[in-house]
Amino acid sequence: MSHPCSLLLALNLITITLALLSQRSQAQLSPSFYNSTCSNVSAIVRSTVQQAQTSDVRIYASLTRLFFHDCFVQGCDGSVLLVNSSTIQTEQDAVPNKNSIRGFNVVADIKTAVENACPGVVSCADILALTAEASVNLAGGPSWTVLLGRRDSTTANITAANNLPSPFDNLTTLEQKFAAVGLNDTDLVTLSGAHTFGRGQCRFVTPRLYNFSSTVNTDPTLNSTYATTLEQNCPRAGTHRPLTGSSGEIRTNCSVVNSGSGLELHIRIQHDSDKGSAAE
Repeated sequence: MSHPCSLLLALNLITITLALLSQRSQAQLSPSFYNSTCSNVSAIVRSTVQQAQTSDVRIYASLTRLFFHDCFVQGCDGSVLLVNSSTIQTEQDAVPNKNSIRGFNVVADIKTAVENACPGVVSCADILALTAEASVNLAGGPSWTVLLGRRDSTTANITAANNLPSPFDNLTTLEQKFAAVGLNDTDLVTLSGAHTFGRGQCRFVTPRLYNFSSTVNTDPTLNSTYATTLEQNCPRAGTHRPLTGSSGEIRTNCSVVNSGSGLELHIRIQHDSDKGSAAE
């Protein structure tokens, strides 16, 4: 579990980096862009995101990651939201995105609520920007002033989306990818962890812990103490052993545990034992 102070530091870094990422080279944007046309847009976004978290504890991190995957490709233009059509090849089918990025249903809910309040006014790109800020803040991080006034892209770029940073990229490759979009090493570290808020999946770590190469088991560049901690949290696959004998049961319905909680197993074992004795 992440230490609260570490999490707060991470959220502060995320705040600064996302603010810079979404507002680079966009001098025409303004925090008051919707003041006269949709003054409550921020409140609508925030309340919808907060409501979504009650049924999906991962949604704050997922929405932050969705915003990053939008901005990294061709700017914060909402292109990641576009689906396949006769003229669009969706970025959602790019290798780093497919079956990975999520939160589209929440963005759709926000868009519906915003359209009900202010039809045809707020862009999807601005909704993503507001959603990222709300997610970080609601997760316990600071807030930032979101500049607004973006327009939505009419194109998608799956080629650029396929070049999104990968958890399997080495440091040199990551630095090159971030530098190509004007981001430095601090941005790299911050944004690489932003979508997890300090947590990650073992499947992205275990290749460096076990069978790293034909000559070494663990990646030698990993700090040994940290590697030991990771091994404790992400044990080697294959350490699980099958249940045998009285350790489990034989289910009548494979979808549910037997109501007798092992009684049927005992009966079955006894029955098989009796059959064996009779045969002898």
